[in-house]
Amino acid sequence: MSIWGLIASASIVVQLVMLTLLLASLFSWIVIFQRVRILKRAKVVRNRFEEQFWSGIDLSKLYKQLTADGRKVEGIENIFTSGIREFTRLRQGSSVEPDAVMEGVARSMRVALYKEEEKLDQHLPFLATVGSISPYIGLFGTVWGIMHSFIGLAQVQQATIATVAPGIAEALIATAIGLAAAIPAVIAYNRFSAGADNLASSYENFSDEFSSILHRKVHSREGASA
Repeated sequence: MSIWGLIASASIVVQLVMLTLLLASLFSWIVIFQRVRILKRAKVVRNRFEEQFWSGIDLSKLYKQLTADGRKVEGIENIFTSGIREFTRLRQGSSVEPDAVMEGVARSMRVALYKEEEKLDQHLPFLATVGSISPYIGLFGTVWGIMHSFIGLAQVQQATIATVAPGIAEALIATAIGLAAAIPAVIAYNRFSAGADNLASSYENFSDEFSSILHRKVHSREGASA
């Protein structure tokens, strides 16, 4: 009547259900640790960049610092470098209207923003799937095991607790494994989803504020040249 003994004596269908749930739980924990690392890194990059950006540093100097020696930009840095790169490129054309410059900058930052949001939301649907279907898969294993146990009881003359208990116990293990896989996945999904939304909102706010800064810059130059 040990746990391992019950698992070993379970029917092949119940064992397959347990194996599926164990694999789902294993992959969900891998995703959880990966998401923790990525979201933590994104927050560090955001805080460090915003401290530099709002310190009053020249934008071109900040761009050179971020892209020095082929450094890979990430998170909010990618949105900034995409915007300032497009702004500089369009301003080099003397015939480009200020509104056209800002449209190009907005489009470039929007593309970068979408890419960063996709990175933040990566693998979250997997956690949501594990959290939603694992209890049902475990319940299927439990129902199958109990059904198998009752079919076996039909072949004995007298049913006792000792006869029924092992079959029901091994069936209930499937439900327990399903809940063990689902609960961490649901908690992690809710936390990571909230964290990703918070970062995405800060990216959008920065994109709007940066667009306003570039808008004032391009129109002030236009007024000065006039």
